[in-house]
Amino acid sequence: MHIKQTPKLHQDWVDPEAFDVVERLQTAGHTTYLVGGCVRDLLLGKHPKDYDIATMAKPNEVRRLIRNAYVIGKRFRLVLVKRGDQQYEVATFRRDLKPDEKTPEEDLPEGDNLFGSPEEDALRRDFTINGLFYDPVNDSLIDLSGGLEDLKAGRIRMIGDPEARLLEDPIRILRAVRLAHMIRFQLDEALRSAMAKHASSLLQSALPRRREEILKFLRLDNPALPFLESYDLGLLEYMAPTLHELFSHSEKSQDFVTYLQAFHDKRMEAPFELFAGLVLAYYRSVIEPKSEVPVKNKDLLDNPKLVRLMRDELGMFKYEQSLVAKAIQMQGLLNKRAEFERRGSSRQMAILKNEAFPLALKLADRDYSLSADDLKFWHESFEKGRKEIESFQSNNNKRRRRRRRKPGPRKRPQS
Repeated sequence: MHIKQTPKLHQDWVDPEAFDVVERLQTAGHTTYLVGGCVRDLLLGKHPKDYDIATMAKPNEVRRLIRNAYVIGKRFRLVLVKRGDQQYEVATFRRDLKPDEKTPEEDLPEGDNLFGSPEEDALRRDFTINGLFYDPVNDSLIDLSGGLEDLKAGRIRMIGDPEARLLEDPIRILRAVRLAHMIRFQLDEALRSAMAKHASSLLQSALPRRREEILKFLRLDNPALPFLESYDLGLLEYMAPTLHELFSHSEKSQDFVTYLQAFHDKRMEAPFELFAGLVLAYYRSVIEPKSEVPVKNKDLLDNPKLVRLMRDELGMFKYEQSLVAKAIQMQGLLNKRAEFERRGSSRQMAILKNEAFPLALKLADRDYSLSADDLKFWHESFEKGRKEIESFQSNNNKRRRRRRRKPGPRKRPQS
């Protein structure tokens, strides 16, 4: 009988390549630890998604000591270590700028490349449970922030004054919400109050960073929960006013939550797929609940609320907006199997070649808008023409790349 073992914080459970990097740097005389999420996850009995390493060694010293290591970044220099298809980030311990110091470089944010001690580095991190360090070589846990106590209590607490730390970087507000629902912990009361008080500071954050946090919401087991909590805390009003308005109507919000959960019961990973699930949940809850009702992608892209949600609040790229609108339009076509079967093979192939067809099929599967027999039919039709479809899409991509090139003669090199 096979017994599944639960991961734990022990050197036997540490990724061998990460262990090797730590050991090599320690052998060279540099204090080095595993840090952050991987330590937290092992303490919680979870398999870490990745391993981050922090060391006293400077980036160029790490590069010289570790094979296949590359110094990357300017504003935050760190080392990327490559092992097969795996990557490990190795950062030098940082510290904050002291009041009587000047920034080393004019265009450098304070503290980003100021190297410090493990103690100083731990206090720069966001939450106490992310400030835990682990030495796998000597099998010892280093807790410089009180994170172990909070971990045992199931509590997410900010390192330092919550209000000051949130104003320092408002994206921490969304990180706290996500982390709470990812590991099912409670927000510390002081942190929760500060998040509600400074919700408007999210307006000062960059949209691409909010986009990344929203995508992380959508990758959670139940993506509806972080949105519900964000509404309760008053965060949605500033990060996604369109969703805030939706949640203000109990019946619509209940439909939205039901749809969002259904769309993510079956995993979707690509950003455009995750956004498509959310946009379709909004469309079904607010605009049109019936999948068989036809709609043109142009009408969707002309809808002010839908465009505001996609472009200004979710930070979706233009091609993502277009793809999602086409996929929603195709929901109506997928409900017309008999009409499709009456068409000639070339007209059938034109539908299957549509770049939005695979996404439309995924949405229909999660929307339960097709019978099992119809869903099977569309999957088989797509698989039957896959070789021709992939060849068509490959040629299309080549043409797009050529169109992107700037016209005009190339400059001749001066002799």
